[in-house]
Amino acid sequence: MARAASALDYRDLARRRLPHFLFEYIDGGSYAEVTLRRNIGDLERVALRQRVLSDVSSLDLSTELFGHRQSLPVALAPIGLAGLNARRGEVQAARAAEAAGIPFCLSTVSACPLSEVAAGTTQPLWFQLYMIRDRTFMQDLLAQAKAARCSALVFTVDMPVPGSRYRDYRSGLAGASGMAGSLRRTWQAVTRPGWAWDVGVHGRPHALGNVAPVLGKNTGLEDFFAWMRDNFDPTVGWKDLEFVRQHWDGPLIIKGILDAEDAKIAADVGADGIVVSNHGGRQLDGVPSTAMALPPIAEAVGDRLTVLADGGVRSGLDVVRMLALGAKGVLLGRAWAYALAAGGQAGVAHMLKLVEAEMRVAMALTACTSIAAIDRNALVRETLPPTA
Repeated sequence: MARAASALDYRDLARRRLPHFLFEYIDGGSYAEVTLRRNIGDLERVALRQRVLSDVSSLDLSTELFGHRQSLPVALAPIGLAGLNARRGEVQAARAAEAAGIPFCLSTVSACPLSEVAAGTTQPLWFQLYMIRDRTFMQDLLAQAKAARCSALVFTVDMPVPGSRYRDYRSGLAGASGMAGSLRRTWQAVTRPGWAWDVGVHGRPHALGNVAPVLGKNTGLEDFFAWMRDNFDPTVGWKDLEFVRQHWDGPLIIKGILDAEDAKIAADVGADGIVVSNHGGRQLDGVPSTAMALPPIAEAVGDRLTVLADGGVRSGLDVVRMLALGAKGVLLGRAWAYALAAGGQAGVAHMLKLVEAEMRVAMALTACTSIAAIDRNALVRETLPPTA
């Protein structure tokens, strides 16, 4: 397995291993990708406050999220189709998360079904859910999550309609339907023989896991994207959380909050947590970065619920920055997808060790000996410069 010197290095390894259409699906954002770049750039501009001559011989990186103690304040975020990055990829990633003592969140639109991933680990998963028109199907997914002993539900609310991701059209993943699209993707797969053998041949079935029952025999990628366009519910409102609560009695985390008023409503309706997120820059382009949106949201809700964040996190330093800006935990997205593509379970495990090592250095040199100690005092300034 190729090993990376930093979590970011796995991106280049993934580019060389994956078919072009799959790499672009992970790597890309919507429209001109302004928000995608802001997520990275604004987080990089958050200056950490270096302190010296403090006893940092003992550092505690553990924390508690939603009633469970974990070794790091991170979780692996839900990523659609991630199981195609390596053979039965979500199972491998979940095992790496379990070994590291952190949560793994499985996407509704994963390649591996919930039952398979749950059977492959002993640690309870988090499960991510979209609001889908067919409430019976949603009810069944929630029942499966309960049967699989999932410890938290991550309800994604920033995708009433899919964003326009132009890289997917250029790569042939979207828009190239029928035989022409299939041949284009097949050719790209052939040019990556390692992936074609490991995933294309030995990684079957390619049935798109949790939505396979409603797709039936229409299992092509174009069928999947058509199903998303037709079945994600644009009428969803706060009242629909009542339906989710009727069928889910565990911790409820609302993902996709970018506005302080929405965060306060989430607290008012009884959510246990939120994820401050712009969907990795993959939905509405031009919105603020997570780093910009996070501080006022964290201040608005205080301790009424648990604030998590994702977007632009590429290192352990970035995790510390997010915590200092007000998050209690951080979801890693592309970082684990790249590592999975490059090295499977071992790649994800190694990426997490890199993140932990980087966090230890950042905590020691900001004189923060525990996760609870990381706050605004760890920053040189509390506000970010305006985004160009």
